Amino acid sequence: MTKKTAPGAPALPLNTIMDGDCIDVMASLPADSVDLIFADPPYNLQLKGSLHRPDNSMVDAVDDHWDQFDSVAIYDRFTRDWLAAARRLLKPNGAIWVIGSYHNIFRVGAELQNQGFWILNDVVWRKSNPMPNFRGKRLTNAHETLIWASKGEAAKYTFNYEALKSLNEGVQMRSDWVLPICNGHERLKNTQGDKAHPTQKPESLLHRVLLATTNPGDVVLDPFFGTGTTGAVAKKLGRDFIGIEREAAYREVAEKRLASIRRYDRTSLEVSQSKRAEPRIPFGQLVERGLLRPGEELVSPRGKVAKIRADGTLVVSDTKGSIHQVGAKLEGAPSCNGWTYWHFRRDGKTVPIDLLRQQIRSELRG
Repeated sequence: MTKKTAPGAPALPLNTIMDGDCIDVMASLPADSVDLIFADPPYNLQLKGSLHRPDNSMVDAVDDHWDQFDSVAIYDRFTRDWLAAARRLLKPNGAIWVIGSYHNIFRVGAELQNQGFWILNDVVWRKSNPMPNFRGKRLTNAHETLIWASKGEAAKYTFNYEALKSLNEGVQMRSDWVLPICNGHERLKNTQGDKAHPTQKPESLLHRVLLATTNPGDVVLDPFFGTGTTGAVAKKLGRDFIGIEREAAYREVAEKRLASIRRYDRTSLEVSQSKRAEPRIPFGQLVERGLLRPGEELVSPRGKVAKIRADGTLVVSDTKGSIHQVGAKLEGAPSCNGWTYWHFRRDGKTVPIDLLRQQIRSELRG
């Protein structure tokens, strides 16, 4: 599947895994074409020697060639180059997430700022089941850090605040996320029965990231695709993805994984929206459409009565104004939400006028 781009620009290869070095592949894609980038780059762990458990069994640590750099300077240059390539691909209102450990995340954060990204939050992913520190010489490394940044300070990035609040049982989502590491049935294995990838991320982490900062139909790029967690969650949530992965073994596992995943149905993809995102409905529109009539009375929670005028204002004695202004005046308050304050009478019952506003909004959504 491809997506139309500007005339003369290369097509966007949606929902595919591209083979090659991420910097070279990103250079081949059209500029300003991606809504979100999720990057899990090499951490440059700089491991020396083998690590054993107390029972003398060996720990399956990250010692793959792709995580090895000859010096910090070389790693910094790599970070600078892939971030520059990624920045070119982001739409003006796009954003990026980068995850890392203490070995690399501070260097990545500095380079993000050097290149003009605007850091929005750092998130601590606190692992509910971290690997112990077997040598007992340091604190147990129980978290990783994610940096969320927009392309620039003025970018109108996506943030589904209400959706995250709903995910968190009606409480504001905090910047410390307690989630388990990838294990059990979710941990992918290769043909030898070993871990398919040493740093496979849990789908719960990507679910939260994509739910928070993308919308259905958005394009999500992962330049270090690995075994495809980003693509798997994007597919389920109705987002398009582009993966880049140079290791054939990882691509093979990811392709098999993605082939078995089905997208959630359209109704399931709808999330709670911020009230600010809802279409604005003036009170006067209720009068224009005949849902309420000029001369009809509205009643407050304390039984105060106001009459509706033809222009959508209210009048009580010598007080005139909007539903909000009149409500505030009657209550002696600096402000008032007139939509929840005023009620109308139907069949002997009082009904909030906000019910009529929601009726119109429902019609607009189709």
